[in-house]
Amino acid sequence: MKFLYEGLIEQIRRNIPDLDITVNHILETWPKATMPIDKPNIYLDSVALNLHSFYSGMERLFEMIAKYVDRIIPTGEFWHINLLLQMEQIIDNVRPAVIDHNSAVMLKEFLEFRHVVRNIYTTKLKSDRMQNMLSNLPELWKNISLELLAFADFLDELSDQSE
Repeated sequence: MKFLYEGLIEQIRRNIPDLDITVNHILETWPKATMPIDKPNIYLDSVALNLHSFYSGMERLFEMIAKYVDRIIPTGEFWHINLLLQMEQIIDNVRPAVIDHNSAVMLKEFLEFRHVVRNIYTTKLKSDRMQNMLSNLPELWKNISLELLAFADFLDELSDQSE
């Protein structure tokens, strides 16, 4: 069992610092993105792309957890939201919730925004839509990073018990 989860544990722990860099970059760039300018705002584009990257990084970890721990990966048109919902669920005799309900609710907004970034031109991005996400991001990231590390510790303990 240790071998089964070792790669996932490493991925979670290795991705936390990368996601932390992304979050810090978003928060550092945001003040420039909200400054009034008379031409397209490349800082707003940067924040949008990094918000997209933040959620995509989270979703990759959730997919790995679904694949290697739950052994159930959602499919179909709504697989993205179903994966997020799956991560807040306790799966009896398998695992605790990966993230809590509040984290899932806040992450849903990031999921929806990522969809917007993928499907519209960046010239149509609105900073007011991003404001709420940015105000929640520091606390959200603090909670989720702790939840992910706790989940990695759970997998570590599970692996140790099975040896």
